[in-house]
Amino acid sequence: MSGRSLTQTEAETRASMLTVERYDVSVGLSDLMTGSRVRCESAITFTCHRPGAETFVDCAATVESATLNGVVLRPADGGRLALTDLAERNVLTVISVTECSADGRGVHKAVDPADGETYVYTDFAPDYARYVLACFDQPDLKAPWAFTVTAPAGWRVLSNSGDPQIEDLGSVRRWSFPPTPPLAAYNTVINAGPYYELRRHGAGHDLGLFARQSLSSILDRDADELFTLTTQGLEFFAAKFGMPFPQHKYDQVFTPEFPGAMENFGCVTWMDWFLRRSTPTRAEWDIFSRYLLHELAHMWFGNIVTMRWWDDLWLNEAFAEFASNWAAVSATSYTDAWTAHLAGEKLKAYFMDQGPTTHPIRQQVRDVAEAAATFDAITYPKGASVLQQLMTYVGEAAFSAGLTSYFATHAWGSTTLKDLIDAVADAGGRDLDQWRAGWLETAGTDRLTLDHDEDGFALVAQGPGGLPRRHVLAVGAYERSGDRLERMALVEVEVAGERTRLDLPAGADLYLVNDEDLTFASTRPDATTRDAFFGNAARLPTATARGVAVTTAWDMLINGEASAAEAVQCLTRVLAVETSASVIEPYLNLAVEAADLWSPESERDELLREVAAACRSLSGVGAYRKAALRGFARTAAEPEDVAWLQSEAGEDIDLQWRALVRKAQLGSPTAAEAQALLDRDPDPEAWVSRLQVRAATSDAAEKKAVWQTLVTDRAVPIASVHSVATPFWSAGQNDLLRPYAEAYLDLVPKMHHSGTMPATTYTKWLFPLFGIDLAFVGRAEDLAAQAVPVVRTNLLDRADRMRRMLRSRG
Repeated sequence: MSGRSLTQTEAETRASMLTVERYDVSVGLSDLMTGSRVRCESAITFTCHRPGAETFVDCAATVESATLNGVVLRPADGGRLALTDLAERNVLTVISVTECSADGRGVHKAVDPADGETYVYTDFAPDYARYVLACFDQPDLKAPWAFTVTAPAGWRVLSNSGDPQIEDLGSVRRWSFPPTPPLAAYNTVINAGPYYELRRHGAGHDLGLFARQSLSSILDRDADELFTLTTQGLEFFAAKFGMPFPQHKYDQVFTPEFPGAMENFGCVTWMDWFLRRSTPTRAEWDIFSRYLLHELAHMWFGNIVTMRWWDDLWLNEAFAEFASNWAAVSATSYTDAWTAHLAGEKLKAYFMDQGPTTHPIRQQVRDVAEAAATFDAITYPKGASVLQQLMTYVGEAAFSAGLTSYFATHAWGSTTLKDLIDAVADAGGRDLDQWRAGWLETAGTDRLTLDHDEDGFALVAQGPGGLPRRHVLAVGAYERSGDRLERMALVEVEVAGERTRLDLPAGADLYLVNDEDLTFASTRPDATTRDAFFGNAARLPTATARGVAVTTAWDMLINGEASAAEAVQCLTRVLAVETSASVIEPYLNLAVEAADLWSPESERDELLREVAAACRSLSGVGAYRKAALRGFARTAAEPEDVAWLQSEAGEDIDLQWRALVRKAQLGSPTAAEAQALLDRDPDPEAWVSRLQVRAATSDAAEKKAVWQTLVTDRAVPIASVHSVATPFWSAGQNDLLRPYAEAYLDLVPKMHHSGTMPATTYTKWLFPLFGIDLAFVGRAEDLAAQAVPVVRTNLLDRADRMRRMLRSRG
């Protein structure tokens, strides 16, 4: 049974009427060794502030029985059970049954192909708890949850609260977990299966790591770093938020087929794709360190204090994203986190914020279906960048003091935008009303351009609707010193109007707007140094300065103000001198994308050769070697180049697979090599790597078979869809790809049927990259107008990206 999407009006009405005292939930998993049914008995104790009134409880599972204060209820309608004639104090008991879903909506069962072991997870965000059990599925109706789980005797069961009582009952065991603190339904979890477990103490807590048995050696390899990062994060956030994590146990569970990461209180669930089968590169560790700290920050932003409604999703996500970078730089070895953020996530935010799907960081969300479309680059990286700007604006000490006050006042409750901003404003002694309106409630990106005339320099600022926001930023002036640039001046300025005078020295070789990356804005060099800008970027003295220059060049590319060749020139020259291992792989990815996807066909091969040469040169630097060889695997021009790569890869199976993908794209036979590699690859998902090679070929039968597996059967794990779809849409295969572009459009009306994460993934990564024209893009945009919000947002974003690419290709 599907359920209607809860509206904000309905949620506000229900919250004004009810206080939920507790949930007692019994969950039966004992049939899942052979079957797929999960049985739940939910007992909800709650008070009604208007006795005699009526409301409803959410339950989109099959209801076997339901009683309110001993009275049998009518059958559910549209995923809702009507509750009438409420008493002042009420006990609702609902027994429901649900099937483990293929898409992970609510509860999902995965069977490890390596050993046949079964693992189960629940995923209740944003409002999927109702697909499994009866609950008031909205973020501000928080209550303690006490789970009792019956599961096969050989399994471990994990939930939010630690230290369960375990009873042996023959072939099954009963796990009784103590009540949690008050939590929203979407922050609760059950993970179960024959998990491999590691435990350590850190920051005064009992820390756990779990993975499926077949990945135990990978977890062993990464455990030291994972425990270290978790300990550092717990200590940092306890200090900055004025509140230690309030539970003794903190578990992290890497589970098969999970679609992302979820910040369940005390028991974070990860897709086990994050346990890299090949030894992670520095960039992969940098990204994962920030993901780990992001989910940890959610213990405070989202769990301890929860947004009242989804229009304040940024209170969860933007703050967790910001806090992860803040902690990484301040408390871990990943001190280039903000530069890596700039090289990756912030670029995505700049792109989206200048396109048709931009929206305010805080926006109206009428129902939960609309909320599902806001988990995007505006809410996450733009929100994080804006919060960094706020901390710069009020000062770090005042910012931290404001957060301490916020958590002290609102712990275990729900809040709105005003609560947080008032706390920071009080601590910082600044009126933030104008800042809030400009940065959180206004969409789009400001443009900051350096202007030079007879009166000197000025920063010209333009907002998306006219007047710019208030910015605190710096502009640097650099002059040549041998082969390098040295900063001769740094002017810090607060922009509050359309034109701000700057006391900069004349005659510099490069002027860098937003030096130190203090604000969120699209920036442009002055006209006199524009042409030299792309070559001079590599001469800048710091990774952050080079990152700002790369961002400017990329922003000019996506806006049609620079060519793919200029972007490749900027990136390859920066790569030749870069000292931050954290940004090598992101820059290589950008260089490959510029050459492969943004360049005219007549220039593509030559630009790919330029990137390949940069990769080959970087492969001689130990810290960059793996990232460089990965880049070479995407740009090798001849079979001889692939053979060199295979020789360099040696026993690195991941690199060997990447080499075969490129070999297939170049038209060489790969079947025998791929089968031999598959036979010796220990990865449980090695068949997906084999599928990537098949996807890259220009063989019609192989394309058809891959499309069947990837799209029709949806057999590829959600985390790997991108890695199969990307080689499927290979350059030079236009005639072969056109029918699949049409097939993509046919899928759009049904793309949302599998839930939020699959809808996002398939809409985004199946969008054609070749074999289409502007007419196709227009048809996709027309279809988006009829799609549900999550599909519409991702489809319009992809269409906008392709429209810009086609313009750049000429």
